[in-house]
Amino acid sequence: MTRKFLLTLAISLTPALFTTACVAADKAAAPAVEKAQWPFAATEFARFNEPWAMSFLPDGSLLVTEKKGALKHFNVQTRKTATITGVPDVAYGGQGGFGDVLPHPDFAKNQWIYLSYAEEGDGDTRGAAVARARLALAADGSGTLEDLKVIWRQTPKVSGKGHYGHRLAFGPDGKLWITSSERQKFDPAQDMGGNLGKLVRLNDDGSVPADNPFASQGGVAAQVWSLGHRNALGIAFDARGKLWVHEMGPAGGDELNLIERGANYGYPIVSNGNHYDGRDIPDHSTRPEFAAPKVTWTPVISPAGFIIYNGKQFPKWDGSGFIGGLSSKALVRVAFDGDNAREAERFDMGERIREIEQGPDGAIWLLEDGSNGKLLKLTPKA
Repeated sequence: MTRKFLLTLAISLTPALFTTACVAADKAAAPAVEKAQWPFAATEFARFNEPWAMSFLPDGSLLVTEKKGALKHFNVQTRKTATITGVPDVAYGGQGGFGDVLPHPDFAKNQWIYLSYAEEGDGDTRGAAVARARLALAADGSGTLEDLKVIWRQTPKVSGKGHYGHRLAFGPDGKLWITSSERQKFDPAQDMGGNLGKLVRLNDDGSVPADNPFASQGGVAAQVWSLGHRNALGIAFDARGKLWVHEMGPAGGDELNLIERGANYGYPIVSNGNHYDGRDIPDHSTRPEFAAPKVTWTPVISPAGFIIYNGKQFPKWDGSGFIGGLSSKALVRVAFDGDNAREAERFDMGERIREIEQGPDGAIWLLEDGSNGKLLKLTPKA
């Protein structure tokens, strides 16, 4: 009896029994570590209004995006927050708004930062965009964005306010990676005429690398590294340079995928979850031509934010992945064994965890979701 079958059965039950079944399955998969047993202390540093992403600058300060369209600069030493002006207008609502923020690998020399956000289109359409700009900081921590230019857009723009994805990462090769979710439209994830439901790889100026797997097709397809993704909200490279991406499944079937060049991950043809109305989606095992996830979660954890840890403060966790859980209100640790992975621990945080980042000193930083989201620093307990 598979966990997917159990979820399907649970959906047919009353809401109370469904909740009971989900909790029971969750505990069977990975018992949550309660606060008293945490191996870390969690210290609050600040609060933000619907924070979505954060990245450290080379000087140890933080950039934090707020979903309604604000970019904040946070001085970790003084705990003072300042506002960065010159940000683009965002299409706020549903899952849309300001997204990721990422400094260029050579930020200390060029001051480039990259921003993702939802933008309005014609009529009632929207799509994600990525822009880069130079960050000019003042002595008081405030600043402005200069020379802002959009270097990538989701295409086509569609109706709805969900599944933008737009997580950003720079790879070891200096290329810019963008998760482009399927905007709750299903079929575009398999359509190479657009970039929805794809993982995109670009040069740092937005141009297309000649060695992309579909570069010879030209057009939007040339941007694509892999396809068949649903709502990808976490992206990280391991110490070997391998790329891992997690994505939200439908009713069940959250995934952690090892990304391979040109691979098709099958959505919406296959999934280890089902449609929200209870209709079955065939499992990955039924279609071996599609790349299967390394880990799936049913019930879902609602993954958001992702790092692969390589610091010194938590030596036992070196090489582990950490995923924020929204509906699960958890910090999920993933252990890797070569090209395989498994959930190793789940820490009950009591709040929705939107974002994770590793600090320069090896501490782990979390952003809670919501209108009064805490910025937390995790350090080893004495």
